[in-house]
Amino acid sequence: MAAAWRDSPGRIAVSVVLMILGGAAGPLLALALKNGIDRAVAGDVPGAALTGVLVGMTAVCALMLQHFAFIPYGEAADLVTVTMDRELIELAGGSAGLEHHERADYADEIALLRKEIGQYADALVGLMTLLSLGVSMAFTAWLLASVSPWLMLLPVAALLPVYATHRAQDVQNGARERSATVSRQARNLFELGTKAAPAKEIRVFRLQDEFRRRHRVLWADEGRVLARAELRSALIEAAGQLAFSAAYVAAVLLSLRQAIAGHGSVGSVVLVIVLATQVNRQVNSALEMFRRLQRMTRGMARLRWLRDLTAAQQPPPADTEVPESIRTGIRFTDVAFAYPGTGRTSLHEVGLTLPAGSTVAIVGENGAGKTTLVKLLCRFYDATAGAIDLDGTDISRFPLDAWRARIATGFQDFVRFEVAARHTVGVGDLPFLNDDDAVLAALDRADAAGVIDQLDQGLATQLGKTYADGRELSGGQWQKLALGRAMMREAPLLLILDEPTSALDAEAEHQLFERYAEHGRRIGQAHGTITVLVSHRFSTVKMADLIVVVADGRVVEAGNHAALLESGGAYASLYGLQAAAYQS
Repeated sequence: MAAAWRDSPGRIAVSVVLMILGGAAGPLLALALKNGIDRAVAGDVPGAALTGVLVGMTAVCALMLQHFAFIPYGEAADLVTVTMDRELIELAGGSAGLEHHERADYADEIALLRKEIGQYADALVGLMTLLSLGVSMAFTAWLLASVSPWLMLLPVAALLPVYATHRAQDVQNGARERSATVSRQARNLFELGTKAAPAKEIRVFRLQDEFRRRHRVLWADEGRVLARAELRSALIEAAGQLAFSAAYVAAVLLSLRQAIAGHGSVGSVVLVIVLATQVNRQVNSALEMFRRLQRMTRGMARLRWLRDLTAAQQPPPADTEVPESIRTGIRFTDVAFAYPGTGRTSLHEVGLTLPAGSTVAIVGENGAGKTTLVKLLCRFYDATAGAIDLDGTDISRFPLDAWRARIATGFQDFVRFEVAARHTVGVGDLPFLNDDDAVLAALDRADAAGVIDQLDQGLATQLGKTYADGRELSGGQWQKLALGRAMMREAPLLLILDEPTSALDAEAEHQLFERYAEHGRRIGQAHGTITVLVSHRFSTVKMADLIVVVADGRVVEAGNHAALLESGGAYASLYGLQAAAYQS
């Protein structure tokens, strides 16, 4: 309600007034019927006729007011859903680190949150309906008490099914949480089976039946958990409803007994029957509204959890500015790192110096820890132990945005931005997003200008299949544009290329790395820029000033190509094996 009020106070105020009036109309209708019947029995024709008019007017109000209220609060619900979507994007995409993207338990929570935010409109309907029901129940209790104080127990008895529904919803929520991982896996299979990108491999490897089988098994596993929870919750709700039904029958019998004994009128009996029926409807409506609210309550709790998580991941306060250039270099001192939630150390006591102006190649087998080093340099995570400093200053003391503004990166898992070609490259340096000269210069530095030459509208070409007039590119073309994006910043302090040419053969990668190393030396002379090239191909990094060999999360060797070959260690052995494989 607070979220709706912040976005649309006028709409919510109008809705609340209409819902309160609508809630009062039902019990007042029963009161009007009582008076009309009593006047008719007494032979008061004019009074009965006037009461009949009031009954009609009250019935119209009971039917229409809540429908009119839906228009403004329905619009408010749509606006809040947009606001929450925007906040989810900001929280998930605007955090300092990557922890909540890379932990499975966090991924489960965010997947549930995305689903639950979509139910906000239903939850606001539930909240407004409960407001109206609260007014109805208050009037109903007052009218019942006017017949007999004992009838006040009827609304109290209505709390039994409400409590039962609360307990039943807890059972269902627990089942959904237990099955969240299985549900996410099933949805991932669905996404793979329905998107264009995996279609070729699925057909060539004839995976359709296997996908369907696994999808069916996963949904069956989830279905068993949910079905057991539904059965338990149904039994709990049935017990609550039976308890209320007994109270309903007792209330009607009590009013009849009073009328027979001469302590009440025919109108009073009608009043109790109508009010008891309304209480029954009120309870049933309240049960459904509580279900909606509880689902959204979990969603709001998860949203608060994500806010807290993102706040906890914010970097420490900065107390020094990023320098304009690097004088000595970047140094790792006894750096260790373990991914949060895994308990497994990925880097062990790394001691390493990256000299200013140098080209550094980090090599090693897959899973050795190369990308983890890159994540620490980009400050996607902070080291668990030890320190990383630039010219003697710990990089955690720099403002995070300012530090990343001086980094240029090209990743193996690059993004395919389906926008105009100029913007696909230009986002690498936002101030120059629409500067065609800057974009073309970056493409030239990345040896990727040929991609634009192949597009009918050049830099203005819309890319991607999600647009009717979009041009789809090959994997290599997308990768070259991503490399151009990495080259948009002309004078970064740190240029990181983390296996950005993985789709190319070794010779093509070697030629590109030589080009990037030469570019790195040019900007290194002016700004002390350090160029970091990451690869698992030992034969492509010979030109680097410093080659760092990583294995099992440790730096096992460091030096230039000639020195490492002469030492006869891990680099020489692996270099020889890979060279022999290419020669054969």
